[in-house]
Amino acid sequence: MNLQHPVEKIMTANVHSVREDDDLKKALKLIRQHKIRHLPVVRGKQITGIISSTDLNRLTFGGLFSNHESEDEAILDMLNISQVMTNKLRTVNTDTTIGEVAEIFSEEGFHALPVVKDSELRGIVTTTDIIKYILKK
Repeated sequence: MNLQHPVEKIMTANVHSVREDDDLKKALKLIRQHKIRHLPVVRGKQITGIISSTDLNRLTFGGLFSNHESEDEAILDMLNISQVMTNKLRTVNTDTTIGEVAEIFSEEGFHALPVVKDSELRGIVTTTDIIKYILKK
C-alpha cells in the first residue's frame, strides 16, 4: 500500500453534483437514485458547497415514517440548496496524497472531500474509498 499515491487514483471522477439554483427535490432524487451520500454543489465548474444525505434526512420524514411524502414535498419546496448545504468547505487537490486525505478524515471528522484542480471540481473522495484502497493492499 502506498499512501503517497495521489488521491486522484482512488477518487470518484464522474461525480454527481447539483447547482446552487437546483431545487432540493433534485438533490434528494440524485442521492436516492445513485445511492450516494454526498453531492457537491457547483456554480459553473467551481465548487461552492456540499450537501449530504444526512442534511436532507434531517428535513424529511420519508426515512422515518411512511405516507409523509406530501409533508416532505412541502419542506423541500420551502428551502433551497444554498440554505441547506455546507458552505464552509474543505477540499483537497488531485495531487494530495491518500495518506494526507486519511489524516484529514481521522483528525477533522469529514466523511467526504471534494477533489479540485485549478479550483474546478474533479471528483470526490470518501472514507469508503480509503477503506477499499487499504483493504485491496
